[in-house]
Amino acid sequence: MRSVLRRTLPSAAALAVASLLVTTGAAHSAAPVGVPAPASVTAVAAPDIPLANVKAHLTQLQSIATANGGNRAHGRTGYKASVDYVKAKLDAAGYTTTLQQFTSGGSTGYNLVADWPGGDTSKVLMAGAHLDSVTAGAGINDNGSGSAAVLETALAVSRAAYQPDKHLRFAWWGAEELGMVGSKYYVNNLAATERAKLTGYLNFDMIGSPNPGYFVYDDDPTIEQTFKDYYAGISIATEIETEGDGRSDHAPFKTAGVPVGGLFSGADYIKTAAQAQKWGGTSGIAFDRCYHASCDSSTNIDDTALDRNSDAIAYAVWNLSAATATPPAGTVFTNATDVTVPDNGAAVTSAITVSGRTGNAPATLKVDVDIRHTWRGDLVVDLVAPDGTAYRLKSASSSDSADNVVAAYTVNASSEVANGVWKLKVQDVASGDTGKINSFSLTF
Repeated sequence: MRSVLRRTLPSAAALAVASLLVTTGAAHSAAPVGVPAPASVTAVAAPDIPLANVKAHLTQLQSIATANGGNRAHGRTGYKASVDYVKAKLDAAGYTTTLQQFTSGGSTGYNLVADWPGGDTSKVLMAGAHLDSVTAGAGINDNGSGSAAVLETALAVSRAAYQPDKHLRFAWWGAEELGMVGSKYYVNNLAATERAKLTGYLNFDMIGSPNPGYFVYDDDPTIEQTFKDYYAGISIATEIETEGDGRSDHAPFKTAGVPVGGLFSGADYIKTAAQAQKWGGTSGIAFDRCYHASCDSSTNIDDTALDRNSDAIAYAVWNLSAATATPPAGTVFTNATDVTVPDNGAAVTSAITVSGRTGNAPATLKVDVDIRHTWRGDLVVDLVAPDGTAYRLKSASSSDSADNVVAAYTVNASSEVANGVWKLKVQDVASGDTGKINSFSLTF
């Protein structure tokens, strides 16, 4: 990742909100019940990315650096040898590879672009990472980690003979450390008609930091939610990525209007006590103490973070490369799984994952609620949007002694992104009753 002057850390409140959006959404991976997926969606599960394979690529990148003056920087022999290594793997796996040349600082640089045959070439999903290091060292976390994980994901596509709805393209960028030179060159030389075909660009820069955090880019909402869904499924809380804003290869794509997203495990910012409690590791030191230093070698990797983030890349590539046909108006998303409501206890939730929509939720979002309860006046009921905003459906009332809440509510949710995890939150605020959420539905 490119160096810049340190910026102000996000506020504690912002970090708390980012954490809450994930830790309260453990059911993100559950599909809506009773709603058939659009016929054009490819329902193929992403594979597990073998950590040993990713580590083997890192070993090769370390060997290349060692044999070439200790680094893999732009204009040095170690960088071109790194490109050759990745290209040979992709060529053998059946990719169509293109080596794009550019000049920076008087030296020739290279971008490596690999296209997987098939898919709708008018809808292209791209994933990439920068392959160059700084001159100080081998750059195994920055950014051998992202490069190796993207490479192994591309090879997994080949092993699976995966045929997604969208066209898949992978890229390894040169001269990122000099100011995203390679990725800027690619975007600037891409015809407007070709740029318009890009449905998303996913960026992976430093994903194996030795004192890791789990950060998700908060750019395109659909891409962001896809990564959050993966981590919620393995009970890992994430935070919004701020340290690398504008400092890596997603920036040129974002400037050009391409939807972007990605992952990051931290560089030279300091891990807080709250983050150490949430993720493990050591507070009071940097996420990567070897950032841009000679010690960024093959020992400067956290295997657990590298493994999780590699699997998250595959999850996103598989899910985002499927077709995204919008269900017709009136489509109902339902969760009919019973959830017990504790008597005079903590709030509980029932979750629905909405997908395949475009844009925001309607101004007349219909919420059908079926709660079986012996004294409904004790219940407080909210609809919680994917961004954590709560819409009050029902307040407690000491004079309402009837049983059950079986009702249809209308919510103006037009300011909310439609896709994501919506939750019905129910709390019993007085003692002496029993109940459960029987079901709830959203009609878009």
